[in-house]
Amino acid sequence: MTDTPARLALALEDRYRIERELGAGGWATVYLAHDHRHDRKVALKVLRPELSAILGGERFLAEIKTTANLQHPHILSLFDSGDADGLVFYVMPYVDGESLRGRLKREKQLPVEEAVRIAREVADALGYAHQKGIVHRDIKPENILLHGGHALVADFGIALAASRGDAGTRMTETGMSLGTPAYMAPEQAMGEREITARADIYALGCMLYEMLVGEPPFTGPTAQAIVAKVMTADTPALMAQRKSIPEHVEAAVLRALEKLPADRFASAAQFAAALVDERALPRRRSAAGTGRVPAPRQRWVAVLPWALVALAAGIGAWGWLRPRPSPPPVTQFGLTFDRVGTPQSATGQIALSPDGSMIAYTGTDEAGHSRFFVRHLDREVPVLVPGTEGATYPFFSPDGTWLAFVSRGRLWKFPVTGGREPVEICAVEEFRGGAWGPADLIVYAASGSLYQVSAAGGSPGPLASPDTAAGHDYLTSPSLAADGRMMLASARTSRGESHIMVIRLADKKVVRLTLAGLQAFLVRGRTLVFVDQVGGLFAVPFDPMLLRQIGEPTRILEGVATTVSGSMAAVSPTGAIAYIGRSSGADRELVLVDRGGQARAQPAGLAAWRHPRFSPDGRRLAIALETRGPRGDIWTWDIAAQRLARLTYDSLSTHPVWSPDGRYIYFSRTLGSNGGIARVRSDGSAPPESLLAWRHSIWEVELTPDGRRLLFRDDESPTNRDIYWARPESLPAAQILLGSPLNERTITISPDGRYFAYVSNASGDDEVYLRRLAAESSNWPVSSGGGREPRWARSGRELFFRRGDSLYVVPVTLGAEPVIGQPRALFGGRYEASIYHSFYDVAPDGNHFAMVRSQGAEGGLVIHLVLNWFDQPRASAMAPRD
Repeated sequence: MTDTPARLALALEDRYRIERELGAGGWATVYLAHDHRHDRKVALKVLRPELSAILGGERFLAEIKTTANLQHPHILSLFDSGDADGLVFYVMPYVDGESLRGRLKREKQLPVEEAVRIAREVADALGYAHQKGIVHRDIKPENILLHGGHALVADFGIALAASRGDAGTRMTETGMSLGTPAYMAPEQAMGEREITARADIYALGCMLYEMLVGEPPFTGPTAQAIVAKVMTADTPALMAQRKSIPEHVEAAVLRALEKLPADRFASAAQFAAALVDERALPRRRSAAGTGRVPAPRQRWVAVLPWALVALAAGIGAWGWLRPRPSPPPVTQFGLTFDRVGTPQSATGQIALSPDGSMIAYTGTDEAGHSRFFVRHLDREVPVLVPGTEGATYPFFSPDGTWLAFVSRGRLWKFPVTGGREPVEICAVEEFRGGAWGPADLIVYAASGSLYQVSAAGGSPGPLASPDTAAGHDYLTSPSLAADGRMMLASARTSRGESHIMVIRLADKKVVRLTLAGLQAFLVRGRTLVFVDQVGGLFAVPFDPMLLRQIGEPTRILEGVATTVSGSMAAVSPTGAIAYIGRSSGADRELVLVDRGGQARAQPAGLAAWRHPRFSPDGRRLAIALETRGPRGDIWTWDIAAQRLARLTYDSLSTHPVWSPDGRYIYFSRTLGSNGGIARVRSDGSAPPESLLAWRHSIWEVELTPDGRRLLFRDDESPTNRDIYWARPESLPAAQILLGSPLNERTITISPDGRYFAYVSNASGDDEVYLRRLAAESSNWPVSSGGGREPRWARSGRELFFRRGDSLYVVPVTLGAEPVIGQPRALFGGRYEASIYHSFYDVAPDGNHFAMVRSQGAEGGLVIHLVLNWFDQPRASAMAPRD
C-alpha cells in the first residue's frame, strides 16, 4: 500500500486532506485527515486491498450504513464512508487520546474501580447496539479508545459487515480472521455463522480480565494454541492472582466467560449490574472458580463417629434437616418506554401497587399529552389511564384497583380499569406525596404538614406539623405501613437536610429517627427502606413496637434520581423496588440545532444541564446545572471561546434569564418550601443579590424586553399554578396576572412586550395560548392537538413550541389583535423536555436553537425494577427478632 496516501489524497482532495498515518492493523490503515466541509480532524480508515477484494466494496459499504445510526456516548460515530479510486474507506471522529491497548502497555493492570467503570461503559454501548440487533464481534482493547478517561467503542459493526453473505467464508479460506483469538467466544472460534450478543459479553469479560490481571484469560504462542485453550481449559481464577479484586467482580467475570452462551449473562446490562452489586449475581461457583483451595477430604475413620451422631440427631429432628427450597434469585430488569408511554424526566413520578404487580408512571401519549400509564409487570403493553390529563403524584389503593392523584388543586381517585369519571376526594395545596392504607385512609403531605382524609371524601384532619424547634421547615413524602398503624415521612430543613420520621396513627406519637433520608418505606412490617440524599437505597431492621431502627443500614443499590419532593423511587410493602436512575439527567450535553435539525454538540461536558437561554447578543448561554434534584447553580457558556463560567454556588438556583442589556442574569432560588428571585452580574464580577423572598417556591422567571416588568410562576398559589407580575425594583408588591384553577405555566414574552404565550390545560390537554400582558385579556389558542414549551423568535413574527419529539413553528402577526397562522413541524429529535418550563431557547437569528440532549436518549427513559431482594438470606437476617 505504498501508494495509498497519494491515491487517497488525489481522490479525496475536495473532501479531506490526508495529513499523516496514525497506524495500521489487520483490517485497515488509519490516517489523520482534515474534513474541509466541517473544519475538523477525523480518523480516515482504508480497508486493506485484499480485504476489499474479498468483501466487495459496494457490499461492505452497504452493510456498514446500519452502524451510522448508532448514536451513543460510548460509541465512536461513523461520519462517512465510500470508495476512493478503488480504496474502500470509512471516516470516524478523531479522538485525541489513546486506546485501551496503549494504556495497558504502559500500566499492564488498571485500578479495580477504573477497570470496572470502563467495562460498564463498554457494556452500556454494547447493550444499546444489541437492542438495535447489531453485534460488534471484535471487542478488544485495540477497539476501545479512551477520551477524557471514558471509553469509546470503535469499529462498531465492521466485523458484522465483513461476515455477511459468503464474505466470511472467503475470508476464512484465505486465512483472515473475523475476530481476535484471545477475545473470541468458543462459538465464534468454532466458526459458527450465527453469532449472538453473548459473544460480545464473552469478549468484554476477557477484556476486563486483562485489565484486572494483566493478560487475557487464555494466551499461547499461536492463534491455534489460544483457540484450543478457549475451547477446553478452565478459566484461571482472578483473586488468586490479585487479592484486591472483589469477590462479586470475579464472579461476574467468570460468568461472562462461561463456555456455553446460555450460561453467560443474558444481556450486557446484567453484566454491568453484577459488577457493582454482588446481589445481582447468584452465587453459583465451585471452589475451582474462586481461587480458594477446597478442603482436603477426611478419611472414613475420622468422620464415621460424627456421621453416626448426626444420623441419630437427624432421626429425632428430620423436619429441620430436610432440604429447604432455595429462595428465588434477585431479579433486576428495566422497562424502557419508547414514544407511547415515555416517562417524562421532568416529573419522574412512579408508584407500585401494594402487591408489587403493577407500576404507574407519568408519561405522554402519542400526541405528547401528559397521562398516567399502568404497566402490569407480567405484560408488555402499558394501559393508559383515562381522565388523568396533567395529573401528578400517583399512588394506589391497598387492593390496587384505584389510583389516586392530584390535578387542578384537588385530590382525586380513579379506577385503574376506567369506566367512570374521576371522583374528587378533597382540595389540596402544595401537595408533596400521598399514601392509601386500610379502611380507606389516605395520608398526604400538603402546605408543609401531614394530613389524613377518607378516600370516600370529606374534610381532612391534621396529623403532624414541622418541628420548628428542630429546624424543620416542611414534611413530605409520606408512606403507610401495610397494616395502616403507622406512617413514615421526611422532615426537611432550609439547609437542605432531611430526616426520616415515623408517626403512630393511634396516638399520633412522632419519633424522629437518626436516618438522613428523602423518602422511606416499610417492607413486610419489619424492614425500613429509605433513599438518602445522594440517591442511595438502604434497608435497616425496624422495631414497629418501639418505633426505632435496629443496627446499621445495609446498602441495596445506588444511583436513584432525587427530586425536591423526594425521590424517583417506589417500594411496595411486599418488597418490590422500582426507581429511575439519576443518570437519566446527569449525562446531558448542550447542543446547537439549526432549523433543518442538524445538531452541533457543545464541548461543555456532560452534566445535568437545564433550561439554556441565549444572551441578547447570542454569544453566550445562561444555563442551570442540577446538583440537587431540580435545583443547582447558574453557569454561562461562551459559544465562540468554548468556556464555562460559574456564577452561583448555593445549589439553590435555577431558571436563568438575561436582562435586556446582558449585564445581569435573573434566576429563581428555592429555599426549603420558600423561594425567591435573585440576580447576578453575567461577568461574575459581584456576588448574587437577592431581590425577593417569596412564601412559596418560584419555578419560572421572565423579563419584558424593556426590563421594566418581571413575570414569575408560583406553583403553590391558592388556585394552583399562577403567574404573577411586578416591577424589578418593587417585587414584593407582585400581583396575580393570571390566576385560575387551571394549570398555567411556561411563560414567554413577545419581543414587543405586549403579549405573552403560555401553556394551559383549559381544554383538558396541554395547549399553547397567547394573551395580552394585562390583567384582563382574551386568550388566543396557538396549538391544537397538544403543545408545550413555547418560545418567541426575536423578530416577533414566529412562535415556537414542542409537541412530542418535534419542534413546531407558528407564524404570528402582532397588532391590536394577533393573527396566528398554522403550526408547521421543523424537526424532531430526542431532546430533553419539560411540562413546566421550556427546556430550550431560540437564538437571536431565529435559525438556531439551544437544546439539551441526554446521552442514550434514543432508548427512552428506563424504569428499573428489583424483585426478590428481601427473600435472600442476608435480607431475612435483617428482620428483628421478637
